[in-house]
Amino acid sequence: MEPARQWHVSCRDVAGRRRDISVLFNQGNVVVVAPPGETAVLSPLEVGRLRAALRDAIVEAAAME
Repeated sequence: MEPARQWHVSCRDVAGRRRDISVLFNQGNVVVVAPPGETAVLSPLEVGRLRAALRDAIVEAAAME
């Protein structure tokens, strides 16, 4: 079994603390992991990075089909 591919996007929680959103491609699925019990607050640049991470993960998923 191949190791999961991962991308990380920096963000902040509602209290302004640094957090990460993780995007994983694992066993043919795209998995998004947000900070536990938190709300992620993303700047426009961070939203672009999240979009890129999701795009990269789905390209891998499509290649597996």
